[in-house]
Amino acid sequence: MKLNDVGQPTLDMFAAAVAAAAGAWPLVGSGDKLGVDEAAVNAMRSSLKTADFGGIVVIGEGEKDEAPMLFNGELVGAGMRPEWDIAVDPIDGTALAAEGVEGAVSVIAAAERGKMLDCKDVYYMKKLVTDAAGIGVCDIDMTPTENIIALAAAKEIAVTDLRVAVINKERNRDVIAEVEASGATWVSFDEGDVAMAVAAATGDSGIDMLIGVGGCPEGIVTACAVQILGGHMQGRLAPSNPDELERALDAGYDLEKKLELNDMVWGERFIFVLTGVTDGLLVRGIREGDDGLEVQTFLLDSDLDEGHILDVRVELED
Repeated sequence: MKLNDVGQPTLDMFAAAVAAAAGAWPLVGSGDKLGVDEAAVNAMRSSLKTADFGGIVVIGEGEKDEAPMLFNGELVGAGMRPEWDIAVDPIDGTALAAEGVEGAVSVIAAAERGKMLDCKDVYYMKKLVTDAAGIGVCDIDMTPTENIIALAAAKEIAVTDLRVAVINKERNRDVIAEVEASGATWVSFDEGDVAMAVAAATGDSGIDMLIGVGGCPEGIVTACAVQILGGHMQGRLAPSNPDELERALDAGYDLEKKLELNDMVWGERFIFVLTGVTDGLLVRGIREGDDGLEVQTFLLDSDLDEGHILDVRVELED
């Protein structure tokens, strides 16, 4: 697949993700988490400012990250009528990038205008993600053990061969304990919610399932990829403190509702772009060459080859 085979919105989103990754690269390993994020945000926003499409940032840096740019509601594109809902995470895994360890990526995703859940008042979401084998088999209302047994049976593998990703946070301690007690392998990670969830939906990444509470914005970004991949995803909003709970209730969110994939993003057209900053499951990180930077991208577009995975390498000037 060549870059000239993709449409202009996809090409512009690809350019924005690559710009964010490359913009952050000089600070990778510096220990400066805020600097990494700021550099990526500035580069992605600058790229999107001249993009040949119109969009509205529905899932942005937002209040959680005290972001002055790429905020929820910001218009992007070169003054064109907004036809896209945009979800961005200029660096998913800022601490990982700052420390120079695996798993940091730049992400942008899109759905048709008005077809992306706006959940800006809730920062966390309980999630369940698998590939297509989990459809009609796994359910977020089942226990981790029940889901693990069901998915292993659907895949016709032993429970002990199942690899289950759960972000290593205190809020998931009971889930982690149950995964380990089931006999499945717990895949631990500290950041990088999007890449790990998308890996669970691909079917051939070495991750069979993602469960537990992670970022809500990251969940909506992930949903765009899962739509294209034909995977299985469910969620439930999970306010983390009384203030967030109050704001969620004031905004009218149904906190009991089991969110199906089509409740998170819906419609006919989806785009998802994930560019590596440091090495990860889906892409390798940036490499420095004599002529600039070599950047690897995982690109999904529902209009391309029925949503097959695309792997793109580019070189950037310093």
